[in-house]
Amino acid sequence: MAKDKKKKKEKKESGIVTTLKENKILFICLIVFIVVATILSIKLNVNVVRHETIKEMMKDAVLHEVNKVSLFGIFEVNPGLISGMITSGILIVIAVICRIFVIPKFSITKPGKAQIIIETWIGFFTGLAEKNSPHCSYMIGAYVFTAGSYIFISTLLELFGLQAVTTTGHSITLPAALSDINGAIMLGVLSYFVILAGGIIKNKASGAGSVLKDFSLMISMSFRLFGAMLSGVLVTELVYYTITLSFVLPVFVAVLFTAIHALVQTYVLCMLTTFFFGEATHPHEKKPKKKKVKKKKIKGIEENEIVADSTETNVMQEVG
Repeated sequence: MAKDKKKKKEKKESGIVTTLKENKILFICLIVFIVVATILSIKLNVNVVRHETIKEMMKDAVLHEVNKVSLFGIFEVNPGLISGMITSGILIVIAVICRIFVIPKFSITKPGKAQIIIETWIGFFTGLAEKNSPHCSYMIGAYVFTAGSYIFISTLLELFGLQAVTTTGHSITLPAALSDINGAIMLGVLSYFVILAGGIIKNKASGAGSVLKDFSLMISMSFRLFGAMLSGVLVTELVYYTITLSFVLPVFVAVLFTAIHALVQTYVLCMLTTFFFGEATHPHEKKPKKKKVKKKKIKGIEENEIVADSTETNVMQEVG
């Protein structure tokens, strides 16, 4: 028995040693590959014809004045609108598939992987809603789930590098839907009106008044989201524009930066929305009315005072 135990320990130790060696070899090979690819990309004299400079590219990423995309051959729209339509279509398809094929197979005793993923994703948003706005969590929970899923999917869409042809005949990569200022403003305005609706439902006129006082909230949420999404687009475009960095580095930059960016922006917008919604729906305590004490008016006060003074003088004279 002791010999068998020793043999098992030796086998485990030898297996651990071999896995460590394999991991070291893979890590060394990866570093060598990155170094060789970077050196080759620097030494290769690649003549790339670009239809716009880095300055024009950065300007168009903000204003969208040059690179327009034809929508069904009728309208010229910004590429962000095409990304938004694709994102909406993806979300609708995922929702239909989950409702028809996944949700009917849910089990309480033995949940599957798909059930765990769906419940974790929904639980994240419902947890934010119950924590920050406990008085009306069902309403804001459904909204932040939809808005958060839209932000997350539209941001991850950049990783697929979907291409579109502009009206001038050039090919461009579709950006995130919310990197377009129009999309960011509309999501900020929609979040503000959801907060306003919650305030009216719970507190009526006083709730509407408290939300309307913070009118700048709509502007701050819109431009915060737009600036954050635009920064991600500009960084990745800048990396791809540089020839010496366009072979290896974008793989790591795109995956890490975009994935973290999607999670952070989803969390920030949903947290702010639920927080301000909780303030708007918090029940306002009515101040107790002060009871007015009615003062009785006494007629002939001056006459009484005169009579009292005269009686006091008479008593003093009699005593004297």
